[in-house]
Amino acid sequence: MESSENGGVEPKQKNKGKHRKPKPWDDDPNIDRWKIEKFDPSWNEGGMLEVTSFSTLFPQYREKYLQEAWPIVKSALKEYGISCELNLVEGSMTVSTTRKTKDPYIVVKARDLIKLLSRSVPAPQAIKVLNDEMQCDIIKISNLVRNKERFIKRRQRLMGPNSSTLKALEILTGCYILIQGNTVSAMGSFKPLKQVRKIVEDCMQNVMHPIFHIKILMVRKELEKDPTLAHESWDRFLPKFKKKNINQNKVKSKEKRPYTPYPPPPQPSKIDIQLQTGEYFLNDKVKSAKKWQERQEKQTEKTAENKRKREAAFIPPKEPAVQDTKSDDGGKDLAAMAVSLKKKAKEYGRLNSAENVNAEAYIAESGEPSKKKSKRKHS
Repeated sequence: MESSENGGVEPKQKNKGKHRKPKPWDDDPNIDRWKIEKFDPSWNEGGMLEVTSFSTLFPQYREKYLQEAWPIVKSALKEYGISCELNLVEGSMTVSTTRKTKDPYIVVKARDLIKLLSRSVPAPQAIKVLNDEMQCDIIKISNLVRNKERFIKRRQRLMGPNSSTLKALEILTGCYILIQGNTVSAMGSFKPLKQVRKIVEDCMQNVMHPIFHIKILMVRKELEKDPTLAHESWDRFLPKFKKKNINQNKVKSKEKRPYTPYPPPPQPSKIDIQLQTGEYFLNDKVKSAKKWQERQEKQTEKTAENKRKREAAFIPPKEPAVQDTKSDDGGKDLAAMAVSLKKKAKEYGRLNSAENVNAEAYIAESGEPSKKKSKRKHS
């Protein structure tokens, strides 16, 4: 331990990596350290000591296709020394290592192959996962959305009209993407697979629309072409999307009833109702007669209603009332007649009070012109 100027004690620094000697390939610019080298069987000449096997179930609708494509799968796995079995009784596929297997990781690739086949990926495409550069990712989307209708809408949003959104994502990421049921199967290298998983999860959780992700990927692809921006942040170039909150109609909450510690009164049972009406004490014969009578009454009501409906078709519709469009002279004549009748009624009442006069004779005489009046006129 060494004492410092301030009087404190400083710990002695350890020589980190003192046993590591410089290698001739450390500073070699021609070596690509991210490159995945192809497996050489000479690295593992002894083969596998233990048998490793994986099995997976497949849906019933895939049975016919797997029967047809199984010879292609079997021949592809045989090159790597992997045995495979298709069990149609249990509905399962099994892959396992043999004494000829050299690559220890190829059995994991074979497991991915049968998983992709069970998720409706075509056999020629699924076989590509056996290559070292190709990886796969099966994304489960059923548990991301609870509502079934919402789940179908968001899954359709991911596909787009005529699968245009899906094709755009495949071109930009360089991955093979297949949406089937409750899963999304993707095949590609590690970095694009990570992007695909984020896009799928954002779409299903309603975080961001796939179209916005496509726009960001297009901008990134253009920025990659410029070598001057290789060591700079691209945040200022990338588009920023704000989520718009649309005012939705809020569901009216029901009014809460006042809290009572007592439970609601029990509903009367059928036997209780029969006891109240007295039906419980009747004989079976009387009960059956009563039921028959009720049935007959309902039947008669129904037949009467049906008859009324049938007869309604034969009842003629009411004709509209025709208004008399006579001249105004007729109206004037009626008014004059009413005035003259009123005058005669007054005169009759006056004469009747003086003497008994025959009403019929008076009305008949009043119709003729009086002689006195005519004489006066002449004179």
